[in-house]
Formats: sequence, C-alpha cells, structure tokens
Amino acid sequence: MTDPLFEADDEANTPLTPEGRQGLIPTYITTRAELNEAEQENIAEADRWAFSRKRGDVVDVDFLMALHRRMLRQVWRWAGAQRTTELNIGVPSHRIAVDLHTLVGDVRYWIDHQTFAPDEIAVRFHHRLVSIHPFPNGNGRHARLAADLVIKQLGGQRFSWGRANLVEAAQTRRDYVRALQAADAHDIAPLLAFARS
Repeated sequence: MTDPLFEADDEANTPLTPEGRQGLIPTYITTRAELNEAEQENIAEADRWAFSRKRGDVVDVDFLMALHRRMLRQVWRWAGAQRTTELNIGVPSHRIAVDLHTLVGDVRYWIDHQTFAPDEIAVRFHHRLVSIHPFPNGNGRHARLAADLVIKQLGGQRFSWGRANLVEAAQTRRDYVRALQAADAHDIAPLLAFARS
C-alpha cells in the first residue's frame, strides 16, 4: 500500500539534520528516503493490524493514540505520544487532549444520530483530527488511516485519498492541501471528493 500523499517528497536524498534524527530508533537511517521507507513499512504493518481487529471502537482517544504508536513505533521513540511543542499548524499543545475528547464525542454523536452520511462523518473526523495535529509527525497519515477505519466501521469502503488520479504525487498533495483548506473554511465538499478520488 503506497500513499501518494506521503511519497510527495522532493528532497528524498537530503540528509537528516541532528534535530530531525532526535527520537529516531533505527541508527542506519541518514536520509529522508531511508526514513520514508522505514516509516512506510511500519505503517503498512499497522494498517494490516488495524483492519484485522475483530472488535473495538475506532472513535476512542486511547485507540487513536495506540494507532499512531503502531504506525511509527519501530521508527520513532515518541510514536503515540502527544506533541508538547507548538507548530505552525494545529491547536496549541495544551489543548490537544481536550480537543481530542471533544472530537470523539462529536463523532459518536454524529454516528448515533446519523447527522451526516457515513462518508461525511469519516471525512469530517479526518479533517478535525488533522486540524488538531496531535503528534509531532505523521498526522495526515494517521488521520487518513483513522478515517478509513471509521468508514469501514460504518459499513462503507475505504477511501482512495487521491490514488485513483493518475497524476504526480506532488499534484495529489497540492489537491489534498487545497481540500483541507476548503474544509477549514467550512466547505467539506472538496475533501469529500478528494477522499474518493
């Protein structure tokens, strides 16, 4: 399983900086390409684990933290740990826990009351999770996998997240970012369309 949104890296051969290696588990990794490969292998394993589970609610803060840990646990020491630093994206770090609990409550309400169609519930969940940006890295990949799990839990099919488009990965990523920005402006339609593209 390849993620076109993850592979859109023009700097694959760039050496990692000492700061970029902080918390890195495999000592052989020195370039962005090696890091991408290691992360993608770990994420593929987490994907298999997540979709082979027989029970359990995806819409749960503890599960979301465990999912991130599974996705990156062989690569990063901080996998599954909430970020503690401020970024230029996401909520302030002191709000992450509260916002995650609020999100989970909202999504459970949407499901219980069929507030939106199943695709829209999962895509809105994805958007809010990305907006919170709870982890130091891997937030988009985590939110896409979590949304895929929600839509499956609701009886739907996994999203394609741009895989159906025969365009370069950089263009797919630009389309994804534009769709997220539209959702930030309360227009969910582009993100719904992108998720099924």
